[in-house]
Amino acid sequence: MSSHRQTRTVKQSQHESSQLMMPQDANNMGHVFGGVVLSMMDKTAAIAAFRHCRMPVVTASIDRVDFREPIHLGDLLVMKASVNYVGRTSLEVGVRVEAEDLLTGRRRHTNSCYLTFVAVDRNGRPVEIPALQPETPAELRRYEAA
Repeated sequence: MSSHRQTRTVKQSQHESSQLMMPQDANNMGHVFGGVVLSMMDKTAAIAAFRHCRMPVVTASIDRVDFREPIHLGDLLVMKASVNYVGRTSLEVGVRVEAEDLLTGRRRHTNSCYLTFVAVDRNGRPVEIPALQPETPAELRRYEAA
């Protein structure tokens, strides 16, 4: 490992995205399809990974995803992604999903997931990425748990 390896903070790569859940996102009961949620999680996490690495990344794995409660048609789905851990060529990104009722403003935690990405060069080979510098107790706790 190079002694000149760059370091980045969690804050430098955090990403939040949101999307209003529309009829094409839901089944006949008005519940959002799990695949819609998984796709949004992957994209939101990938942006955080890109921001950390500043190079192409590919999804290597998605950990277990539990659907805690239904997400409804008309909810605003809010995704928050943060880099939790960085290895030499791979990194773990955590995503927290909340559904907001736009009429009341109430938010419900509906999902959490951890995704692993690998940074790659033009030939698809893994490449070294910047290290992670946790700054807060919560960031350090997530780093050590990853």
